[in-house]
Amino acid sequence: MDLELTDDQELFRETTAKYIERTCPLSTVREWAEKEPAGYPTAWWRQGAELGWTSLLVSEDDGGGSVSGHGLLDLTLVAEVMGHWVSPGPLLPTNVVAAALSEFATEAQKERYLPGLLSGENIATWCLAEPRHPGLPDAVTLTAARRGDEFVLSGKKAPAEAAAEAGFFVVAALVDGAVTQFVVEADTPGVSVVAAEGIDLVRRFATVSFDNVVVGPQAVLGDVGGAAPQIERLFELAVALQCASMVGVTDHVLAFTLAYSFDRYSFGRPLASYQALKHRFADMKLWTEACLGTSAAAARAVDGRSEKAFELVSVAKSYIGDKAPVILQDCLQLHGGIGVTWDHDLHLYIRRVVQDRSLFGTPYDHRERIARGLGLEGDHGH
Repeated sequence: MDLELTDDQELFRETTAKYIERTCPLSTVREWAEKEPAGYPTAWWRQGAELGWTSLLVSEDDGGGSVSGHGLLDLTLVAEVMGHWVSPGPLLPTNVVAAALSEFATEAQKERYLPGLLSGENIATWCLAEPRHPGLPDAVTLTAARRGDEFVLSGKKAPAEAAAEAGFFVVAALVDGAVTQFVVEADTPGVSVVAAEGIDLVRRFATVSFDNVVVGPQAVLGDVGGAAPQIERLFELAVALQCASMVGVTDHVLAFTLAYSFDRYSFGRPLASYQALKHRFADMKLWTEACLGTSAAAARAVDGRSEKAFELVSVAKSYIGDKAPVILQDCLQLHGGIGVTWDHDLHLYIRRVVQDRSLFGTPYDHRERIARGLGLEGDHGH
């Protein structure tokens, strides 16, 4: 978390944390994982929308607004709190789509789609990633062939978060080899959604297939063939939110593991009293603080549209994606046998981080992305 929060940001964070703690503790997360098809009740998400979870990346002119004037920084506070509680809900996909509409859509598109997103009545998701591709901006292969003034979409997108609950999708496709984004409603003929197995207990993913899906020119988001800057912007927003969630997980798990190490006795003394484990905790604390720092730097760069945003989001994802799973596995080991049981909550956190590590590019993918951005082409190895 950024240590320089305004009073309004601190109040917003506390309000979000209290709401989630009251309505969705870990016992409820487990219950919803089994009973709720979406992983959460729709009324719960609508209440979150009333608290501002869906409007922070939307301009005031379009019905949104931020707490501090820095919408992404405000939203990362929600992402961190959700990581702390392993919360469900389509925070990332809905906000990325809301940002896309606010920034790139026509007035007609905004009027049709934004109000439902902002109120929490509707869900949407961003369809960028494709099967057997890393989910990076330059890995789009789904095609949109011209047919008069219409476009025919063919291909698959996966994994798409909350796709089964979404009323519409923002889809990246190639038109004459140039990337374009379309707003496609879920009930359009030829669109099908098949649920996929996921590691995370309360986040749902699916494969979205487009079988000769015909859309008109009113579905184009922005300019035909001109979506590369759009997609880069949305990708940076997505990765910044993803990193904030992972550091929320990591910071919380390290804290409760440290507390546990003072309560757990071995050979008549607290586990935390052993010198070797003190060194281990020091390493994990160092890595966690570095994760927090790189996440905050990435979010500030993306929020401020810095020219370094391209690099810093990939630095954050590469570092956090590597370190967070290691920290959590160390925490599991320090819990001993109880840590590997279904009844302990550790596996909920590990599932969240392992899932996020692979979405929107793995750490290796992001290191390659940094290398390409620096002009260092070639095989850099793993």
